[in-house]
Amino acid sequence: MPAGLAALALGGFGIGLTEFVILGLLPEVAADFRVTIPQAGYLVSGYALSVAVGGVLVTAGTAHLRPKRVLVGLMVLFVIGNLLSAIAETYSAMMVGRVVAALCHGAFFGIGSVLAASLVPPQRKAQAISIMFLGLTLANVLGVPLGTLLGQGLGWRSTFWTITAIGVVALLGLLAFIPDRTADARPPGQLRRELAAFRDGQVWLSILVTVFGFGAMFGAFTYIAPILTQVTGLPDGAIPWMLVLFGVGLFAGNLAGGRAADRDLDRTLLTLLGSLTVVLVGFALVVGNPWAAGIALFLLGAVGFASVPGMQMRVLEFASAAPTLASGVNISAFNTGNAIGAWLGGVTIAAGYGYRSPIVVGAALAVVALAVMALAAASHRRLAQRQATAPLTSSTTAH
Repeated sequence: MPAGLAALALGGFGIGLTEFVILGLLPEVAADFRVTIPQAGYLVSGYALSVAVGGVLVTAGTAHLRPKRVLVGLMVLFVIGNLLSAIAETYSAMMVGRVVAALCHGAFFGIGSVLAASLVPPQRKAQAISIMFLGLTLANVLGVPLGTLLGQGLGWRSTFWTITAIGVVALLGLLAFIPDRTADARPPGQLRRELAAFRDGQVWLSILVTVFGFGAMFGAFTYIAPILTQVTGLPDGAIPWMLVLFGVGLFAGNLAGGRAADRDLDRTLLTLLGSLTVVLVGFALVVGNPWAAGIALFLLGAVGFASVPGMQMRVLEFASAAPTLASGVNISAFNTGNAIGAWLGGVTIAAGYGYRSPIVVGAALAVVALAVMALAAASHRRLAQRQATAPLTSSTTAH
């Protein structure tokens, strides 16, 4: 594995940790700031929306700069944001820290995805992207459970101080291992040509699959700590271990999903989104049983995150004329889905439907994602068939 991929995964680990660790600490954060659980959940939505906006604007605004310098600058921003979160005295100050840290997220993974794909042979691009996203899975396997355990024992601020330190280490890794390449040339009108790539309907259908597919997983997972304590009946001390199960599922699913997407992209996404729907429906039905809930949580991580490399690769495939901008837009789409899922889950809880309702919200979003993917795959298949028969028709006519 190229050392550059390892450096990207390290940066992804730090960013993934700051995004996900708060999910296991929502009760502690809510109690400290004297807000409700749904209000604390908006710290997740606020982060995700900032990623959605920053992923597009920052990626487009820095495309003319050297990728390494951009990644280093983004990691500095990440460290500052987590430092602000660690010292926040009010809910509003905490939100500011989350927003600042989130601004680096989309551009980091957007630029990093293109760079990762360029470091390996063409037939291994999806696998390379999955390795870069491996940092996210390791953040869930190791970082989130340990961060939750640390936050429960020493206070949630200790977790964010630790994340700040990890960000510094990740920054050193980027400086040491990322090649300092020149930026891609951008002749006059290049941005306009990049935007023209979004005229392809398949690009927008792929982005919608990302929004609803990732939103499905986070509709359920955002409120996993109160779900497991209030519905499943587990003690607070069991939450980190349940998060380990979810993280192991992410790790396995991410690697398997990258390999499967390289073989058959559309079929892989259809299979995974259908499986995600089934898993979420099953999770809603068995969440009251600790053992069954643990199995469902593992499957949610495995199936939900196995689709991530394919979702990213599909957008890159249909927007090949603008890979960096398209990659950044799709990273924004992941976090738009995250925000939608977290917001809808909070709305149903606040409306009095209980902590089981976010899982039902996730299942509904998965159905929408599956329907959009089926439409996209059918449209792509029809276009491919027309293109395949066109040369034969022309040849016959000429003869």
